[in-house]
Amino acid sequence: MSITLKRLKTQDQVDLLDTEFSKHYPWFTQSNYHETCLAENEAGTRVTMLAYYNDDLAGCCHLLRKSKYPYFEQLHIPEINNLNVFPQYRKQRVASTLLDELENIAAMYSKFVGLGVGLYKDYGNAQRMYCKRGYVLDGNGVTYQNVEVNPGTTVMVDDDLLLYLMKEVQ
Repeated sequence: MSITLKRLKTQDQVDLLDTEFSKHYPWFTQSNYHETCLAENEAGTRVTMLAYYNDDLAGCCHLLRKSKYPYFEQLHIPEINNLNVFPQYRKQRVASTLLDELENIAAMYSKFVGLGVGLYKDYGNAQRMYCKRGYVLDGNGVTYQNVEVNPGTTVMVDDDLLLYLMKEVQ
């Protein structure tokens, strides 16, 4: 079994991402998200890696050169973002291969790389994997839509409720 990584470079890849996300995730709705990713790849502000498992698209992940999370932005820490591995390819080292590559790219221009992880059960496997890979909490607490959640604040437990972690990559 082989895992191959390719950078997002073509509209055909965008179309493939949209098709495969629609097949694997009922919540996915066609939008211009992957087209925006392509444009940002072309501009050099994002690196999107597609993972293929035996020539089948198995997932993708992004590296944002400029994070939207204020703490990372202030410190110029690139952010690994939106890691997705389709269910039938999980536990096959696809996520680790994607993260290895993006961490190596981040190390070319930063001492650290960061990422955000959700707090509810669906993120449990990712939470454990990031800790095993050496990511540690950034110490700034929980955020909602990239804004610090202060004590006593009520927020929705959804994909925008995150803890941010970071790791030294040089």
